[in-house]
Amino acid sequence: MYVDVSFPISSYQVFSYIIPKKFISSVKVGQRIKAPLGNRIGQGIIVAIDTNPSFTGNIKELTDIIDLEPIVDANLWSLIKWLSKYYKTPIGQCAKMVLPQNLNLNYEPPKKYFVQYLSGDKDINLNGKAQKKIFKYIFEFREEIALNDLKSLASNPLPICKKLSENGLIKLYSKNQIPPKLELFANKKQSKIEFNKEQKDANDKILKYIETNEFHSILLHGVTGSGKTEIYIEAVKETIKRNKTAILILPEITLAPQIANKFSNVFGDQIAVWHSKLSPAQRSYYWKNICSGNFKIVIGARSAIFTPLKNIGLIIVDEEHESSYKQEHSVPKYHARDVSLMRGRISNATVILGSATPSLESIYNQLNGKSKFIQLKNRFGKAILPKVHLVDMLKESEENYGNPISDLLNEKIEQRLSKGEQIILLHNRRGFSPISKCLDCGYIESCPSCCTSLSYHKIGNMMRCHLCNYNKKGAAIICIKCKGQRIKLSGAGTQKVEEILSDQFANAKISRLDVDTATSEKNIHRIMRSFVNKEIDILVGTQMIAKGLDFPNVTLVGIINADIGLFLPDFRAGEKIFQLIYQASGRSGRGELPGEVVIQSYNSNDKIIKLASRLMFKDYANEALKERELLHYPPYSWLAKIELRAKNKDKLLRMMNFLNGKTKGINDVFFLGPSLCYREKLNGYHRAHLIIKSLKKTDPNGLKLDNISDLLYSSIIDQKKIKSTDIFIDKNPISLL
Repeated sequence: MYVDVSFPISSYQVFSYIIPKKFISSVKVGQRIKAPLGNRIGQGIIVAIDTNPSFTGNIKELTDIIDLEPIVDANLWSLIKWLSKYYKTPIGQCAKMVLPQNLNLNYEPPKKYFVQYLSGDKDINLNGKAQKKIFKYIFEFREEIALNDLKSLASNPLPICKKLSENGLIKLYSKNQIPPKLELFANKKQSKIEFNKEQKDANDKILKYIETNEFHSILLHGVTGSGKTEIYIEAVKETIKRNKTAILILPEITLAPQIANKFSNVFGDQIAVWHSKLSPAQRSYYWKNICSGNFKIVIGARSAIFTPLKNIGLIIVDEEHESSYKQEHSVPKYHARDVSLMRGRISNATVILGSATPSLESIYNQLNGKSKFIQLKNRFGKAILPKVHLVDMLKESEENYGNPISDLLNEKIEQRLSKGEQIILLHNRRGFSPISKCLDCGYIESCPSCCTSLSYHKIGNMMRCHLCNYNKKGAAIICIKCKGQRIKLSGAGTQKVEEILSDQFANAKISRLDVDTATSEKNIHRIMRSFVNKEIDILVGTQMIAKGLDFPNVTLVGIINADIGLFLPDFRAGEKIFQLIYQASGRSGRGELPGEVVIQSYNSNDKIIKLASRLMFKDYANEALKERELLHYPPYSWLAKIELRAKNKDKLLRMMNFLNGKTKGINDVFFLGPSLCYREKLNGYHRAHLIIKSLKKTDPNGLKLDNISDLLYSSIIDQKKIKSTDIFIDKNPISLL
């Protein structure tokens, strides 16, 4: 007997091994094994068991089997195989991405001791001062106490508590120290959900789809604050009632504590929160317990879709339009929304795609009958959509040059502060000033590894690159080009906005949430919790504060510069800006207090800015779909991107010429390029790409695109005579920058 094994290497080759007699009865597809790989022992995963080997040369034996049972079930293994095929990535690399690093299924969490009062009066006669002190404390507290909390009363409380336990005065017991979940917000119990007619109808439809135990894709399009989370909870209730499991994936880990808290109040300890900050031991604990069925619900960011839940009945993709669901920086370059749909299909589960601003792809699929459509047009409870003001910053700057905050926004902030209400200000640019420019020669200080300017960060007095994280101490005093000394810091980032606000509203409590303050999970939660508890009046931040958060006391949202990213040379730039403005606006007026939004723009007559300021999603989507169809862009076409990277630009240009020659005579698809990328240099590498496009009218399943992109990709790999050139293929890229 033989096994075929895939290793986490950049090769599609599988390797055949003889199964030693001692392992014959225990090998299964999906187990991790150890086997000779070159001159080392590698760890791989069994992908097939055969009576005849797929290799005819010298075949070696397996060295060891790591897992007694497969660490992925048949459904998850089917998903891994699909990932490999669809995203053009060796199956070993796909398995490596799905499985937690250093996964140890024998991991047992350490035990922790607790004590609790049982009987006896606080003045009971006890031997020794320490016994008396500890018993008195336990008597007065009455509730469960961690043994470690008694160390302030005695350096070693365990033997004392054992004695008290033997005398029947207290209960001493241990529990597994479960790895900490994401810290939740204030534990406010969820009251019974009272749906209005629109929400009840939507809920009833979803429950009927769940009852079928068949695959269904549902686009749930609800305005911001329409109660989508409450509908998710009811859908999960029905799923659990039917002895099935559910996955909820979120675009940002910052959303997890608030949503997990709502779910925790309903489902208690049935929830596992899966996120990037878990240690290897914690991941092993959760993986093992999810596999064992100890958790029925998994909530987390995009990688949560790969957790080993069995008997899945429901998958929810919240804010399905978000680009953060796409993995761009490593392989496979998957999109969690598309993976969710495939996992739902494999599991015969219902998949809900929820958003106030659905992606054009999801709208297109709904219009073409690939998904059901449920709409929520009104906000939940008594809340109404906010009133929106659009400020022309060109006119504003004539009177108020250099100040990123308009007179109107200043006025609105003052009004809301006087009422004790809270404010969110979105500014999608980090740092203090994005440009350091010489006024004599015009030189702008840029990153040595990327084709972008360095941003000045006043906190820490650093110049930073926001693409590769290069940094240097202090802003330039003398121009390195002309030696001039007239250096000007231009533009405003979140640090500058925060500083201006602190000067103008000295009594207000102001905080900032961006990549620079969100350095750890703990910091994010500290800021969010303070905002929830009304300890912060104004929260300034980048796009992470615009997504899905629910703060009932926020009655004003200000968008400092709605134009950032609007004119990037990417066909999705306008869609992303519309979604960001609409979503940020949706943070205002979600409770009983009415809300307002102030949108500041230097392009106030731009069609996208106008439609976003009027919260006219349907009109925007119709316009954008017409434009995409006219230009043959997704969702009316399939896209693939072959990207080339090299540290030496001449080598890159030679590879581009080679690739260009390979496209000649191919007429079934459209080619854009090969050309240098917009961000031509990134992290020390020069970059170029070839965009391949096929129309869905003539290539309904994308097979032509697949075949041609595979052919071109393989030809480059086979003919790769130029070393130090990296080649990647990205199916359905979300960015062409």
